[in-house]
Amino acid sequence: MEPFVFFGGKGGVGKTTVSCAYARKCAVAGVETLVVSTDPAHSVSDVFDQSFDDTPRSVRGVDGLSAMEIDPDEEVRAHLDEVRANLAEQVSVAMVNEIEQQLELAHRTPGAYEAALFDRFVDVMRDPDPYERIVFDTAPTGATLRLLELPAFLEGWIDRLLDKRRRSLDLFEKAAVGDHTPSKTMAGDPILAHLRDRKEFFEFASGALRNDAAFLLVLNPDQLSVNETERTVEALRSSDLSVEGLIANKLTPEPDPDEAGRGARYLRDRVATERDRLAQVRESLAPPLLAEIAFRSEEIRGALLADVADELDLGTDVEPPVFVD
Repeated sequence: MEPFVFFGGKGGVGKTTVSCAYARKCAVAGVETLVVSTDPAHSVSDVFDQSFDDTPRSVRGVDGLSAMEIDPDEEVRAHLDEVRANLAEQVSVAMVNEIEQQLELAHRTPGAYEAALFDRFVDVMRDPDPYERIVFDTAPTGATLRLLELPAFLEGWIDRLLDKRRRSLDLFEKAAVGDHTPSKTMAGDPILAHLRDRKEFFEFASGALRNDAAFLLVLNPDQLSVNETERTVEALRSSDLSVEGLIANKLTPEPDPDEAGRGARYLRDRVATERDRLAQVRESLAPPLLAEIAFRSEEIRGALLADVADELDLGTDVEPPVFVD
């Protein structure tokens, strides 16, 4: 399995449980592992009964396992503070108030969270040491797809900005007359340098996601979940990202043969329906069904998380990265 493993799927299917169970499985197998939550509705802390934040912290009771939860609000604030600092060196004092108003509006703009989260989780991928494997517990499908589509979208946007900036600087240089020095030059231009840095950042993200990341989708055995999983597989494929496998979670346990009450009849009907859905998954979806995890009546944490890990037929060996140094 690749060093970076992403678990995605519809909201409520159990991505956090499965991603934490797999991270635990890797750590127990001797792989230094970090599980990262990019879902604003963080549950990793609940699973391990321990508080986490943006700084990786060891999980109590599991050697070789750490966890962190990326706070999108904090990431947006940090991103905007960086923008303020950069712009303060480029504009006049008279423009500071106008910039502050625009930045506050940007804080509330749709996509601000996605962009900030993307920057943070790519930073984690760029500097994975000391971890051999990083497991990402992602937000529900729509938000995750927007995150993963950012490199392809923004690379082209950055290219256009670079071109516009070069043309602008070229005009400034050509406008210099006699002994007058142009106010802006190509050499040492901070905006041009920043745009080049961002281009390199998105190129890294694209390469890492396509070459060193595995995508696994968690689904429940119901038609809505199956339909969304099928759409997600196609959406990822259109972004040149392939799904390595599927995990069926929350499968209804079958009653004992001698049980004949109303509850037992309901469970048998439910099990039959779920089997039909799983057969549909095997027949109509290209990624293989790698695990079937039974529904637990108790909250999954502690020893129960170890049980779920045992049901995950996923390898823990780490393939050497081919793109990330």
